[in-house]
Amino acid sequence: MTPRGGGLGWASGMSETSRMGSGRVFPALPAHPDPRAPFATSWWGNAWIDALEESALDQARLARGRTYAREGAVDTITVAPGRIVAYVHGSRPRPYRAEIRMRTMLPEHWDRFLDAVAADPARIAALLDKEMPHALADAADRADVPLLPGGREMAPSCTCPDRGHPCKHAAALAYQTARLLDADPFVLLLLRGGEEQDLLDELSRRNAQKSAAEATEARRAGERRADPQPPSGEPPRGRSPEQSPEHSPEQSPEQSPEPPSEGGDGGPVLPGVLAREALATEYRSPLPAPLAPPPHPGEPPVLPALPGAPDPTALEFLITDAATRAHAFLTAAATPFPADTSPWHDAVRLAAFHPGLTGRRTFSRQFAELARAVGSTPAELSRASAAWRQGGEAGLAVLESPWDPPAGPFDRARGALVAADLPRMTIHRNHLTNAEGTLQLRYGTDGRWYPYRSEPGGGDWWPEGEADVDPVGALADVAEA
Repeated sequence: MTPRGGGLGWASGMSETSRMGSGRVFPALPAHPDPRAPFATSWWGNAWIDALEESALDQARLARGRTYAREGAVDTITVAPGRIVAYVHGSRPRPYRAEIRMRTMLPEHWDRFLDAVAADPARIAALLDKEMPHALADAADRADVPLLPGGREMAPSCTCPDRGHPCKHAAALAYQTARLLDADPFVLLLLRGGEEQDLLDELSRRNAQKSAAEATEARRAGERRADPQPPSGEPPRGRSPEQSPEHSPEQSPEQSPEPPSEGGDGGPVLPGVLAREALATEYRSPLPAPLAPPPHPGEPPVLPALPGAPDPTALEFLITDAATRAHAFLTAAATPFPADTSPWHDAVRLAAFHPGLTGRRTFSRQFAELARAVGSTPAELSRASAAWRQGGEAGLAVLESPWDPPAGPFDRARGALVAADLPRMTIHRNHLTNAEGTLQLRYGTDGRWYPYRSEPGGGDWWPEGEADVDPVGALADVAEA
């Protein structure tokens, strides 16, 4: 069955971009420090918060999420059809990727919703003023259109290990989203699957169609009142046969309208600018100086999940890597693509600095897939990533390749440790290990000392702390921890 308007509902009258969802990106909102100030002041923003709090299984997580939101821990927010995504900063230095999913509306829902809006010009005016009138929401309810979220409709998720519903990071994102809804109800419509410009275009089309139909009906009604139908065979009342359309005399040349003025080529005369004036070099301003590089690489954009498209998390991972390489090239002239980097070294480098991949005992799906791609286990890749963070390729070599250092600084290290009242160490190749088997220093070919730690007698050595050219400095921080 073809929808009304020749199938011009959401399925065909709106653009492909709108149906697939390009999304909108909102910069991080400022902190909201006053604990007495509400997150939402509009009734529809409070309806969003009510749906969140009714579906939450743990009020303590909600309270922590409110604190995160008030402190401004939620980074840039991306809203796309059916989902909201943002990075949320928690207690750890690297942020987590929080997401909230909702069902989008079906084409028949959009058709009924747009009819409800177009039925009353005041509703269109309210939307243009960034308002969501109660009457519109009531009309949507009567038309069985799921506009506002119901209980249990929000589906939160997060890359943190907490499996709460929602965790505190997803709760913080939900509370900040209420502030976006307050400012612009089209955010809610976008979540349901509707792009703002496409909605306004469709409402304009329906409103014009309705106005044209009303004007046509009014004109026909006026014609019927002014000129009732005469009996069969008689000419219309008040008009002689000579004045009938078929007897209408031709219009005289004097009565014909004037043709529009034309240019030399037969077209209308239009204002213009000479090409030599538009391209005059003396009016060109010099290019500004290039901007200084930022102090740190930026966060990747949050990408929408589209049918048949690559995994957005994997794309964000690659974008982060490209931004890190570009920043290193701009600030330190570091070679962005070393020619001799092996796949294993590249995987370790990627895992060492991407916020969603680091870990020691809990690993994300992307981390496990990266390890599997280079023939390793997540634990081995995690240990290698920690070594890379200590000293790059030199730190990884210290982890993987024991060697026999020549006499000199290595031999003097034990005496320096004893003089500093640090544990006495035994020697094995380039390793110095304490008697309990919990602390170790490894001497690298770059002349730096790399601290390691293990459980007592376990021999499961993990890089911990910062490398240092001084063995005392390298071991002191780890020994005190």
